[in-house]
Amino acid sequence: MRLRLQEAALELYLERGYDKTTAGDIAARAGVTERTFFRHFADKREVFFDGEAELRDLLTGAVAAVPAGTKPLPTLRAAFHQAVPLIERNLPVTERRAPVIAATPALQERALAKTAALVAALTDALVARGVAGPLAALCAQVGMDTYAIAVRRWGADRTDDLHTHLDRAFTDLRLAANALK
Repeated sequence: MRLRLQEAALELYLERGYDKTTAGDIAARAGVTERTFFRHFADKREVFFDGEAELRDLLTGAVAAVPAGTKPLPTLRAAFHQAVPLIERNLPVTERRAPVIAATPALQERALAKTAALVAALTDALVARGVAGPLAALCAQVGMDTYAIAVRRWGADRTDDLHTHLDRAFTDLRLAANALK
């Protein structure tokens, strides 16, 4: 049911735009009642951000699984590598929804909130590994930004796989940090 609602929402957002589509429209397109829609999603924005908990849990679990003593940024790099199969699996939907998000301030705001929540979860996961709070927060933010750069690069150039783009982005981060010395 959730997938039917998500597909209906995406179709309608692409046809009409986000602002001209209601939860009722999405429910009708999916062949269910509006009440059913609200059993699955809090509002029409959440249809696009359903996988947030899965990604958060995967990343924080991957951080916890990295061997003790590993520094924060290499820990995050390893965790982001663990997320690659999930990102690849969701790519067809992600590509279709990207223009809708880019054209819709309410969805852009939700995407930023999702990223902030992931940074907070990664910060907590690093603190649980013994990293001091301020350093954990800095590393989580920089790591998430580096991950986002890798995903954007991969979206623009699929010659190499996402793992390769991640490694390059983290190498670029290291080079940039070394330039501060």
